[in-house]
Amino acid sequence: MRLRIITVGAKQPSWVDAAVTDYLRRFKSPWRVELLEIEAATRSATRSAEVAVQREGESVLAALRDRERVILLDETGKSLSTRELASKLEALAREAPDLALLIGGPDGHAAAVRERAAASWSLSRLTLPHGLARVLLVEQLYRAHTLASGHPYHRD
Repeated sequence: MRLRIITVGAKQPSWVDAAVTDYLRRFKSPWRVELLEIEAATRSATRSAEVAVQREGESVLAALRDRERVILLDETGKSLSTRELASKLEALAREAPDLALLIGGPDGHAAAVRERAAASWSLSRLTLPHGLARVLLVEQLYRAHTLASGHPYHRD
């Protein structure tokens, strides 16, 4: 399975980068996981958040590959347990081995990005800081990977 985490917003605190890098290094074949950062659009008193979201959406859509199944990460998406996430990822690996998981910018996802998505999942009903969402996502992907491979990392 090839997973790309596509995230809007490049500059993160060092602890976020360190945690994400640590988890990304842990993945073993057949899972390949990478992170693609897209610059957040400028927001100002003269440029509305709506315009910024539109520009970010255009960048996200341009980064997507035709063969990728797109999963939107959003607080309004479907909540999954760790075991449900692992099962969904295993099923997706059989159906569509290329998966793109999208973390939107500070004002969410553009309508066109939402339309391209096959599903929407929630990491939490809480509003999370962008960096924490990244860390949480990559840790849960790693946890799902270990469940699929029989590794004892996850404990119920």
